[in-house]
Amino acid sequence: MEKSVLQKARMAYVPHLPEAIKGYVKVKEGAPTESADNKEEIQKLFPNTYGMPIVEFEPSDSENGQLMNVGVILSGGQAPGGHNVITGLFDTIKKMNPDNKLYGFILGPGGLVDHKYMEITKDFIDDYRNTGGFDMIGSGRTKLEKVEQFEKGLEIIRELGIKALVIIGGDDSNTNACVLAEYYAAKNYGVQVIGCPKTIDGDLKNSQIETSFGFDTATKTYSELIGNIERDCNSARKYWHFIKLMGRSASHIALECALQCQPNICLVSEEVKAKNMTLNQIVEQICEVIAYRASKGDNYGVILVPEGLIEFIPSIGKLIEELNDLLASHGNDYKELDPVAQREYIMSHLSDDNKQTFSTLPDNVARQLSLDRDPHGNVQVSLIETEKLLSDMCEAKLAQWKAEGKYVGKFASLHHFFGYEGRCAAPSNFDADYCYALGASAAHLIANGKTGYMAVVKHTTRPASDWVAGGVPITMMMNIERRNGEMKPVIRKALVDLEGKPFKELEANRDRWSKDTCYVYPGPIQYWGPSEVCDRTTRTLALEQDKA
Repeated sequence: MEKSVLQKARMAYVPHLPEAIKGYVKVKEGAPTESADNKEEIQKLFPNTYGMPIVEFEPSDSENGQLMNVGVILSGGQAPGGHNVITGLFDTIKKMNPDNKLYGFILGPGGLVDHKYMEITKDFIDDYRNTGGFDMIGSGRTKLEKVEQFEKGLEIIRELGIKALVIIGGDDSNTNACVLAEYYAAKNYGVQVIGCPKTIDGDLKNSQIETSFGFDTATKTYSELIGNIERDCNSARKYWHFIKLMGRSASHIALECALQCQPNICLVSEEVKAKNMTLNQIVEQICEVIAYRASKGDNYGVILVPEGLIEFIPSIGKLIEELNDLLASHGNDYKELDPVAQREYIMSHLSDDNKQTFSTLPDNVARQLSLDRDPHGNVQVSLIETEKLLSDMCEAKLAQWKAEGKYVGKFASLHHFFGYEGRCAAPSNFDADYCYALGASAAHLIANGKTGYMAVVKHTTRPASDWVAGGVPITMMMNIERRNGEMKPVIRKALVDLEGKPFKELEANRDRWSKDTCYVYPGPIQYWGPSEVCDRTTRTLALEQDKA
């Protein structure tokens, strides 16, 4: 495999581990846990993995040299640091016993079901240390939720003598890991399942998971690009840049990038929903900023738009809920109709309020909301050009204001969508260390007989040697939600907390940022140099832990 100069240099980087898991470990168990909500229903669904304690690792003098083979799966979208989870897992099980083997299932959970795998060796894995991407074994979006899949997976698990599976994924993937752990436990198959928290969106976090891996690197990558655009914007002084940022279910990425770059406007989906704002109200607020800056001669600016914004507009959110149910129950009746007939069919089956909302949407947006879904049943909001929709509506509103004598500026817009640019970036020092520690923690959870747990690392604003590693029962994070027209157990997503310190920091500054040009240019991720430059955490994490 060809390597860049940077990649060669990064391969030599040795990730830092928490002091407690550098050698042999023992487990310290806490009190029994409960699910995030719907306690009786979750306990009934997961009787064998519910109520387990949170665990932390402490140093031990007792050697644990047990023989165990482990399987690993990368699931869902890529996130920087995934390779380091695998290297941390590999190094730790080999340290326990050199005869231990690690098998990687190819292209995600489907590799387990279809028996596509490879043994991961030292010569092979060394090429991937501290690199971005999931190309070591590939990823996929197959959902593990059917008994036939569990049993088919068991065949190859038995053939390879695998003691445990480690599933590296987001909330949906770890929900599947929890279901699989429960199934194997109920059948007394003796197969453990451990999860690792991955998603650049930042919505897999709670009281036990301080941050999901990849968020640090991705937001720093996007912030570099946004800073570059801000500098160009401040140089040319003739464009409004509408920048859509990845984050379907929460606005953590947009908020973090705003805190790093100080754009003129940052929309936060959760605030839009809390204030029951309409699309027209959002446009009006943006136009007020544009008009004010134009009155000072500043016909330019930068606006950050969360990818999932359209789902959080209450009227459209209600429409999507009804469309989800309609698609689940009657989708086959209209999927093959021509576009005009489809729209008529859908309109005839909607409630009056939702019919009115649906009728105002452009055809391409209406189609996205009513038909196309991802494998988890979600609207594919990344395909909806929300940034273009907003700028078009702003252009129309400003033209109206100009005719009324309320606006005297010039308006020209440019559009950007940053998503794939951040998913496979070379991990920051933070993500390289954090992911390696997660992999090591997963190995220790397996060695200590745990199943249905997610590996966690806490106190991550401290030096890595002071981090606390352990595991949390996945059932602790679960509740019941409607998915694809059915009520299902899922890990609760973490949305932006409007009372939290990161949002309050935005709230305290955004009026000044909107009126004045306060741009900050973060520059590229740094791997070597002063610690305050190379090892800084996200602004979100620093504010949440009072380290800002």
